[in-house]
Amino acid sequence: MRCIALFSVKGGVGKTALAVNLAHAAATLSGRRTLLWDLDAQGAASWLLKVEARAGAKARKGLTEAELTDLVQPTAFPNLDVLAADRSLRRLEADLAGEGEKMLKRALKSLEKRYDRIILDCPPGLTELADQLFRAADLIVVPLIPSPLSTRALAQLQDHLAAEMKSPPAVLPVFSMADRRKALHRAALEAKPDWPVIPYAAAVEAMTATRTPLLAGRKSPAATAITSLWADVERRLAG
Repeated sequence: MRCIALFSVKGGVGKTALAVNLAHAAATLSGRRTLLWDLDAQGAASWLLKVEARAGAKARKGLTEAELTDLVQPTAFPNLDVLAADRSLRRLEADLAGEGEKMLKRALKSLEKRYDRIILDCPPGLTELADQLFRAADLIVVPLIPSPLSTRALAQLQDHLAAEMKSPPAVLPVFSMADRRKALHRAALEAKPDWPVIPYAAAVEAMTATRTPLLAGRKSPAATAITSLWADVERRLAG
């Protein structure tokens, strides 16, 4: 089992859409037994895959007690399950103080026989929760709007990881919502030609209406970009 964290310093950069699409790609393109763990209390990733938290479910309690299997729900796609977010996650930060790393390791260990890939949709912001999730991840995927401010935010994240962890996981920056019609975006893309790029596309915005991953719909440049990005993620995990 390998764990991939989708993280952004701030919201509005396409993180959750990318988490959903990568989880779907893992399940369909690679045939991996995949769990999308929605850790953002807003629950957008769960909602996009048409999964709602069960009545009375408390993901926070399941995590603290390493009893998560009963909270997992299937999606309409083979090999893809969701551990849905609920309102209890708003208080998760306090639970992770001190024992967070051990708690997450116990929780992930309880899932390792069921899944090959776990995708974590992390809440935005450099918080204690984020630090604990970083320690649990094998790879951190960071979507960024193409701009100097975004690349600065990435540098701050990398500095933070180096200061807080002896052996931090690899970080994969991804330009998200890239619009080559904009001079600022073009300049950022030209400055980092080796970074993966997910183009700005109506197909991505339409996910909020169709609640369907890109690869399950019509072919599009954004879907092609997701396919390429997932291949890159798999290569990095294998290395």
